[in-house]
Amino acid sequence: MAKAHRIPLRQSYVRVGPRLLFKNNRYGHARQMRRQRRTTAKLKTVLGRVYRDIERRLDEQPASVQAAFAESMALTKRLLDQQRHDKRKLYALHAPEVECIAKGKVHKRYEFGVKASFTATNRSNLVVGAQSLPGNPHDGHTLSTALDQVERLTGQRPERCYVDLGYRGHDVSDVEVFKARQKRGVTRSIRRELKRRNAIEPIIGHMKNDGLLHRNHLKGTEGDAINVILCGAGQNLRLILNYLRICWLKIRQAFIDYRLLTSPCAA
Repeated sequence: MAKAHRIPLRQSYVRVGPRLLFKNNRYGHARQMRRQRRTTAKLKTVLGRVYRDIERRLDEQPASVQAAFAESMALTKRLLDQQRHDKRKLYALHAPEVECIAKGKVHKRYEFGVKASFTATNRSNLVVGAQSLPGNPHDGHTLSTALDQVERLTGQRPERCYVDLGYRGHDVSDVEVFKARQKRGVTRSIRRELKRRNAIEPIIGHMKNDGLLHRNHLKGTEGDAINVILCGAGQNLRLILNYLRICWLKIRQAFIDYRLLTSPCAA
């Protein structure tokens, strides 16, 4: 008799489950999709057997034990019932809020996580707005909330903002919005500022690699929101420290040049 949290089971599959998962990952890496689908079906069958066994055993347990298993059993049932084309599917048991975000890129078609929005200044690249967007909303529907956050944090409403083509169909009317590759109403100065919009891409890349934006270890939607804000603050701190480092090097070099000019050897 195997046991799960002091509940006796007919079979726990503690060896069969990890072995099937290992084979499933190797088949996927080798692009052997038919074998991978076969092991995925076996994993689902094993999970269903353990779920039904625990469900039968829980009827004999006190209410406190049933309450401890309630969330895990609900997530497992949701995982077993979902189909391929269902909406709001469950992708991770430890993080049910994870969503599938379509990237539209050949090398990376999808990303799993929560969508985030960042706002940066046009010249200094300081992050003045950062927020998580649960529910995978359309980019154009998030522009107004991003501008409201910038006004709340800085005390000043932006006059112009520059966005990519994903923000088509926005509902902002009190701020001039210029999209990438826009030609109408673009002056020379606006064209120069519009080219600076591309600087947001390396900023996001630095936050993913240096600021741990690519993997959030905080739990729940509140943890996602906190992690995004902390990543934006960390990016600003790195920019400030880099600026101070450059200033210190310039001051040090100027002091060395002054000492060389005023030394007796130079005369």
